[in-house]
Amino acid sequence: MRRELIRSTPSWRGGAPRRDCAFIVEDEEKAGMSGMAVVRILLFFSVEYNGVQYPCALVEWFEKLGCDAATGMWVVRPDRTHRRRDKTVIHLDSFLRAAHLIPVYGNQQMPLDFDHTYSLDSFEAYYVNKYIDHHSYKIAF
Repeated sequence: MRRELIRSTPSWRGGAPRRDCAFIVEDEEKAGMSGMAVVRILLFFSVEYNGVQYPCALVEWFEKLGCDAATGMWVVRPDRTHRRRDKTVIHLDSFLRAAHLIPVYGNQQMPLDFDHTYSLDSFEAYYVNKYIDHHSYKIAF
């Protein structure tokens, strides 16, 4: 059996924050990315109500733009309302597995002092990397 860690921490190894992305199942009837969304996890927490613990996560949503014909990868962008990223709380049962996003760089040069830890905050769109491993390839078609 394989176990996967999805992290969200304000300081990764004494440095910058680490906020992983994940696939969320929205509709089990639809295949692949048609029934899923991509989120970035900001916080893991649990809530107790009537003696029952509910494991939850605060997430930022990415909206699907479609599949890129040249790469075969889906393209997503941060979902926004009034220029602010959409955030919600979801139950951990909605998570399928980790997702890997690659920025759509465009044709402008990156600053020499650009820090990779700001990648998920700095670009307008991202490729959902289905080539990162076998499971992602099967999921994100």
